[in-house]
Amino acid sequence: MGKKRSGAGLTGPQQAAKFLGLSVLSGVVLAGIAIPGAGALGLAAKGTVEGFDEIPANLKTPPLSQRTTILDAEGGLIATVYSRDRQVVPLTAISPYMQKAIVAIEDSRFYEHGAVDLKGILRAVNRNAQEGGAAQGASTLTQQYVKNVFVEEAGDDETKVREAQEKSLGRKIRELKFSIQVEEELGKKKILENYLNITYFGQQAYGIESASQRYFSKPAKDLTLEESALLAGLVQSPSRYDPVNDSQEAMKRRNIVLQRMADVKDVSQAEADEAKKKPVQLKVTRPKNGCITAVKGAGFFCDYVRNTFLTDPVFGKTREERAKLWNRGGLTVRTTLDPQSQDSVNESIKEHVSQDDKVATAVTLVQPGTGRVVAMGQSKPYGFGKNETQINFSVDKRMGGSSFGFPTGSTFKPFVAAAALEEGISPGKVYSSPYQMEYPSPVQTCGSKPWVNTAHERLENEQESEVGPYGMNQAMAKSVNTYFVQMITETGVCPVTEMTTKLGVVPADGTKLPEVPAIALGTEGMSPLTMANAYAAFANRGVHCTPVSIESITDAHGKALSVPKTKCERVMTERTADTINSLLLGVVDSGTGTAAGLTDRQNAGKTGTTDSRYNAWFVGYTPNMSGATWVGSGGSKQVSMENITIGGRYYDKVYGGGLPGPIWKQAVSGALAGREAPSFVTVGLPDTGTPGGTGKPTPPTNPTKPNKPGKPTKPGGDGKPGTTTGGTTGGTTGGTTGGGTTPTNPFPGITLEPGVIGGRDTQ
Repeated sequence: MGKKRSGAGLTGPQQAAKFLGLSVLSGVVLAGIAIPGAGALGLAAKGTVEGFDEIPANLKTPPLSQRTTILDAEGGLIATVYSRDRQVVPLTAISPYMQKAIVAIEDSRFYEHGAVDLKGILRAVNRNAQEGGAAQGASTLTQQYVKNVFVEEAGDDETKVREAQEKSLGRKIRELKFSIQVEEELGKKKILENYLNITYFGQQAYGIESASQRYFSKPAKDLTLEESALLAGLVQSPSRYDPVNDSQEAMKRRNIVLQRMADVKDVSQAEADEAKKKPVQLKVTRPKNGCITAVKGAGFFCDYVRNTFLTDPVFGKTREERAKLWNRGGLTVRTTLDPQSQDSVNESIKEHVSQDDKVATAVTLVQPGTGRVVAMGQSKPYGFGKNETQINFSVDKRMGGSSFGFPTGSTFKPFVAAAALEEGISPGKVYSSPYQMEYPSPVQTCGSKPWVNTAHERLENEQESEVGPYGMNQAMAKSVNTYFVQMITETGVCPVTEMTTKLGVVPADGTKLPEVPAIALGTEGMSPLTMANAYAAFANRGVHCTPVSIESITDAHGKALSVPKTKCERVMTERTADTINSLLLGVVDSGTGTAAGLTDRQNAGKTGTTDSRYNAWFVGYTPNMSGATWVGSGGSKQVSMENITIGGRYYDKVYGGGLPGPIWKQAVSGALAGREAPSFVTVGLPDTGTPGGTGKPTPPTNPTKPNKPGKPTKPGGDGKPGTTTGGTTGGTTGGTTGGGTTPTNPFPGITLEPGVIGGRDTQ
């Protein structure tokens, strides 16, 4: 066996074949004719085509992936996200030193040769034949650019990336063919500009602008001679010459570039020598990417926007298409996040619940009539560290939320009442409402088979003194469980599930509400966004609008993209909505939600507390703001909120009005500060079903009078919770009413459809 030269790895015949292949290749480029004898050389087996001229010269440069900027409703920065951190800039925005440095070290004859450097090829052929390897590749800067285009097009597909970088003669031939096309179509300056924008400089920086910001915290147009030389030297091996990890190796490489610049007369020898004496001086800006960089505690809202993009068909037919568009980046996403509202939510959360508490809170605010999500926050920050999480407690599982959501307790009862009113049941309807009873059966479902209480399941009210008969006003005020179960027995389950479907009230895990009477007591897990948006339909006098988080999107070229629009639909009559508003106004006047009563405007709402105090809620609204506050166990382990310290305060028992109510109040007060204070349109409610009741409607309150301030309550108390042996409890409500005026837009500068807040005409 012939002895191989040390370090070669190729036999004599193999070296000859490689030499012959490169020689033929250089001839092909010059002559522009088909490669002769491709099969004889074994090139076809390496993935080449039969003829050079048969390779299609239709290189399509994909849009370069860039960073995406997410803004709030006023144009303030929320976060920067990217698949590849890149900012595309024109050649005029790149330092002349940088332009010269990259050409000098990568392709000093760039302006003299065409797509292929014949002298370079011959030099590489000679060197490779001598050493029996591939010491020199003879790639021009244009060829390097073409290769980078293939890599960019491969994206995150590792197989395609390997194919784009494989060291085969077949790939080299294709690269040459496309390089000829690029030279003809773009010209030298545009090729140089594209190359500097596409190439990788290490430290997650793609393109010269991001590299300049990463290493020197300055724009590429301001790079000095020595800084330019250092960055140009990185291209050959970004990891080996990384100045952050090895400044000495980076300096050696930088000085090689400086000397090369002097050799080709881009700078004088004196200038190069002076630059060589300077140490490597970095001013590193660490890469920041993703929703973890969000300001104003908006990490979860940022993540909600991202998930909206990835799940909405308006951005592409398939998730793969949508992900490709998102990862390509270069987008400017203006969202619905209102900075005033977001700041207020953050301050309220910080005031009441600590990051390291055993329980967590989440608050979401929605604008009635538009579906705009204006604030979203929680006490466990977005992140990967201790007492941080990536689970967004405010949204459903498919949008990055918890697996099952959180049982809502008595905050579900207004949906039952709305369905009953739509079925023609009077708000003065009286049920016997005993303290304790079996679930009545059979109960009609949406199908042909009714629900039957075969297990003899029972339920009871919170206190033995809660014995009817009651009318709707008093039952809502006291959150009488047996009343609402008797009501759903009369209406059947189907009207309730149909109403919740129209309101978008779907369990957080994506399943359907079970067709059982117990749903009247809030047994199913929901998200705060779901509850806030559903109650917004009451505020909007029966018109439900789907939630939206994106106001507009423009791409890297400033072209506007289509975005999801809210879809508004009347789901109940104005009369029904006004009746629900009248029922819930009393909660903050004299019921369990007094601690949530706003002092400068009317507000309505409902408390809810579940069995063992695992979850506590307050869902409330004004005519121009709806919000839901949840407090409970965010992890897999349920925490009973009894004898517990939260936010530095001790609570013997946590109820919906005792902690979620004050969180809601502070958040909404700040969100609406300085904004319009419209009142509700209300109806008179019969005072029936309690000892001393007159049976006459309660007159509306002064339409210009806001709710009375809530009376102080001791920590943990919100009156009394209602309970059920099925596992849920609920807070009580009062039943006074309020007056009404035409609501107005709380967000100056945002154009709204006339009449959309406060409801539309029924004509």
